[in-house]
Parts: sequence; C-alpha cells; structure tokens
Amino acid sequence: MSATPPPSGDPVAKRAPIDALARFSRAVLLAVGADEATADAATRAMLHGSRLGVDSHGVRLLEHYAKVLTLGRVNPRPEMRISSNLPAIATLDADNGHGALATYKAMEHAVQIAQTNGLGAVAVQNSSHFGPAGAFALAAAEAGCIGLVSCNSDSIVRLHDGAAPFHGTNPIAVAAPSGEARPWLFDMATSAISYNKVRLSRSLGRTLPAGVASSADGEDTQDAAEATMLAPLGGAFGFKGAGMAGIAEILSAVFTGMRLSFEVGPMVTPNMSKPRHLGAFVLAMRADAVVGEDGFQSSMQRYLKRLRASPARAGAAVMAPGDREWAEAARRETQGVPVDPETAQAFERFAGRFGIALPFMQNGAG
Repeated sequence: MSATPPPSGDPVAKRAPIDALARFSRAVLLAVGADEATADAATRAMLHGSRLGVDSHGVRLLEHYAKVLTLGRVNPRPEMRISSNLPAIATLDADNGHGALATYKAMEHAVQIAQTNGLGAVAVQNSSHFGPAGAFALAAAEAGCIGLVSCNSDSIVRLHDGAAPFHGTNPIAVAAPSGEARPWLFDMATSAISYNKVRLSRSLGRTLPAGVASSADGEDTQDAAEATMLAPLGGAFGFKGAGMAGIAEILSAVFTGMRLSFEVGPMVTPNMSKPRHLGAFVLAMRADAVVGEDGFQSSMQRYLKRLRASPARAGAAVMAPGDREWAEAARRETQGVPVDPETAQAFERFAGRFGIALPFMQNGAG
C-alpha cells in the first residue's frame, strides 16, 4: 500500500505517526492486562508491519490481540522457559503467551547460541499468532546473523489442484546483514496472499487479484467477502507453494511437536478461550562464520550492486528483497501510517473504553 496521502474519497482516510501508533498500541495492551514484555514485543512486531507497509500484519492486529489476551486464548503474563539438550538447538516453551514475545525471545537465544557455535536454532512450543515473520528474521540480521523464521497456522490454504483447506499460510522469512544501513529482508506467505490481506481488502472494499483465493466450493473468486480459502503460491505452478508450505510445516510443527495446520483451531472464532498450541522455528547463523565479516559484506555488496543494476522491463524497476519495504518505511516516517476504516473504528472504541488519546494526525487525516 502506498504511503502517498490518499485522494478525496479514498477509504484510507486516517493516518498516524509511527511513534504515536506505538504508544497507543502499548497502552491498549497494558490496559487489557498484558505484562510489559508482552506489550512491548507485540507492539514491536505490529509496528514492523505498519512501518514497512505490511499492513495486513500491522496495527490492524491490535483488536484481535486485545481479544485473545482477555478471553483466555493467550496468556497475558507467561513464564516462558528455554531448555536445551544439544549445543546448537534449544526449545522454548511459550506458556501459551503471545507469539511475538516467544519468537523474539527464541531468536535472541538463537543468536546467543550462534555466537559460540556459529549457528543456533530454537524450536518454539505452545505459542500463538506472532504477526510478521520478517520482524524476527530482521532481529537476527541486526545482530550480525543470517536469520530464518517459519511457523504454521490453521488450515486455510488448499493444496495444488485441491478443493479443501489443508496448510496454513505458513510464512517463511529470511534476513541477512547487507553492509548497508538496511538488511536484505525477505518475508513471504507460502499462500498466494495472506488471509489478513483478504480481511484488509474487505475493510477497504477492494477486489482481490485473480487466482489467489477461492469460495467455499473451491472455485476462484476475486470477491473478498466470498473468499474462504486461499490458493498456494505459484498459480499454475502452485505445487511449489504447497511444497514450501510443507517446509514450514515440518520445521514449525513436526520438528517442534506442535499441532499440524489441520489440527489448529481457527484464528478468528467465537470461542477465544482455548490456546492454539502453535509452533515456530527460528535459526540464526553468524554471517562471518566462514569468510569473516569483511568477506561476507564484500560479497553481499557485489551481489546487491549487480542485482539492482540488472536491466528491467519497460516501466518497471529491479529491486532486492526489502528495497520496496525500506522505501515505504522512509515515506511513512514523514507521512504517517494509513489506518483502514475497521482498524480506526477499533481504535476509537479502545480510546473511549480506556481513556487513551487517539494516535491519528489532525491535518486532514482525521
């Protein structure tokens, strides 16, 4: 989504500064009973999404997180425990706490292991929805490591040529130091789009792209209101997306001993009282482990320079993973973050309920 100020009549009529959004989010989470570590981690992950233009996994998740923290699905004050029987692999029991807190803790520990062993992996158990996977891979890159993150989720994505939900959106994210101010950052769902993008499209009244979602009968639909199932990434070659979803499934559910996608309860349901017991997997590898820091950065710089200089099609531009997101982050630093109508209404309810000042800009942005 562009951060260019919306034209008259655009459904994104409100915008908010990033710092104000962070303060508002943290205040709401504390008000519903989350401990400070949970409020900080959930806000950090959501603001990663909102800052980089991943609005489906940004502050629009705040209302959902407030619900699950108060209705019993997510433990607002977890006692997370890390255990290890092998030098390079550890397990984190999230105590049914917030997924962002669990995954940030897991990546922090993976980086610590990597400092000694060259690489470190942490299997996350008894977790919950963690938001944008790239937020946690980025944390590894900022610590000088190549980071990989995956998780599974409830079945909503059909198999290639399938007509019923099987995998979750099962994201995979990788980040690496680049020798520049911003790391190389790749974050993708293994479905054609994420389900949160379907929900965002409903809020904005937007039509879905062709071939990314299906109605209950398995037929393709571009009507976000009719979409109940997603297609795997790849269109006619969707077996590739389905296979990548399987990679995420094995790493985050099979390896961790957590529920498989078709065993996980839905993210949105009238009953928010039971934990979903999600798994996740994080890996950190020291970028300097083989060729040293200078050697790694030199190779990354040659790679990125040649990539960005590669010829582009007419009217298009070649970008490295993360370039688009970092450019959007720079725009939003000055222009604010667009807030969709449903999320703005939820914010207004929170403000009235808890007496928290709304974060919206006042100059023509609500």
